[in-house]
Amino acid sequence: MKIVCIGRNYIEHANELKNPIPQKPIFFLKPDTALLIRNRPFFFPDFSNDIHYELELVFKVSKNGKNISEKFAPDYYNEIGLGIDFTARDLQQECKEKGLPWEIAKGFDQSAAISEFIPIESLSDPGNISFHLVMNGQTVQHGKSTDMIFGINIIISYVSSFMTLRAGDLIFTGTPAGVGSVKIGDKLQGYLEGKPMIYCDIK
Repeated sequence: MKIVCIGRNYIEHANELKNPIPQKPIFFLKPDTALLIRNRPFFFPDFSNDIHYELELVFKVSKNGKNISEKFAPDYYNEIGLGIDFTARDLQQECKEKGLPWEIAKGFDQSAAISEFIPIESLSDPGNISFHLVMNGQTVQHGKSTDMIFGINIIISYVSSFMTLRAGDLIFTGTPAGVGSVKIGDKLQGYLEGKPMIYCDIK
């Protein structure tokens, strides 16, 4: 399986990082070794001094597909969860300045915390999904699926025009504004439609 991550998919987040608004989806990959499951703790790595949290809606691909048209994209997913894209912001900035790829800043071990998945049809309004992140008791991020620049159907169509999507692949759809640093001792809790879905202690 592969982890497809969409960058700069919320206007306010692009603005807070002083990035231009994309005209097409921007995506990168994380390896399966990046997965952090079952609410296990995130251990702060020794190669970075500035790890950021990024809470995201995550869709699970339900069947194989290539060159999927947007109108048929809903046939390729039926489950949703939450993920935290941990980012070594200092390494990412260094890569950007040198025009280098971002893998060391985005694809390191445990950098993709993931919740359990639930059926999309179980949500009260699948077209307007809300989610938020609480750190140490304070809400730091809040987003809605309707605020995404590129919705999941566009993302699936676009990504599948370059690479085959397979059942079990995960699509991180981008993070809203409010990203920030974590430190040892912090506690993160992500909510989907008000329901707690993911916990992560920073150690």
